[in-house]
Amino acid sequence: MDFFLQPWPWYVAGSMIALSMYLMFFFGKKFGVSSNLETVCAMSGAGKWVDFFKFDWKKNKWNLVFVLGLILGGFISNQWLTPNQTIALNPQTVQDLSELGIANAGSSYLPDEIFSIDAIFTLRGFLILIVAGILVGFGSRYASGCTSGHGIVGLSNLSLESLIAVAGFFIGGLIMTWLILPYILTL
Repeated sequence: MDFFLQPWPWYVAGSMIALSMYLMFFFGKKFGVSSNLETVCAMSGAGKWVDFFKFDWKKNKWNLVFVLGLILGGFISNQWLTPNQTIALNPQTVQDLSELGIANAGSSYLPDEIFSIDAIFTLRGFLILIVAGILVGFGSRYASGCTSGHGIVGLSNLSLESLIAVAGFFIGGLIMTWLILPYILTL
């Protein structure tokens, strides 16, 4: 059981991802979380208002199993496969986060100052949630895919568009981490 409580070696996880991608290509499926969102929206009747969602979602019903697996896997790993919520952070990182208002950096994966229910029901928390959701939704549509779709599938297909998108994801993450988030946390 200790094997499941530790991060798996890169070669095990990488091999599993490669096998999954091979099977998806073999069966003619596309992978990406935004593809799953398209299926859910089409299934929910969004095609009545937006032509983009007018397609036979039943051909992609396997996406629903994927979404269920994401939810179930997250629950199982949080409940039974995470022995400790604390993470080892560099002392300088803890100090920097403390200066930005994150009191117990490293004591959990998600700091309460940003991700707790109390924080979401503040004006700042609500705006962060709404703006982040809009930016992620717009970005995944504009880039014709999400981080998993471009980063795993697109790069494995040697797609130049995916390489550009992944570079953009990293640049955006760096800008968010170093410029925008410190400003938001000090508001």
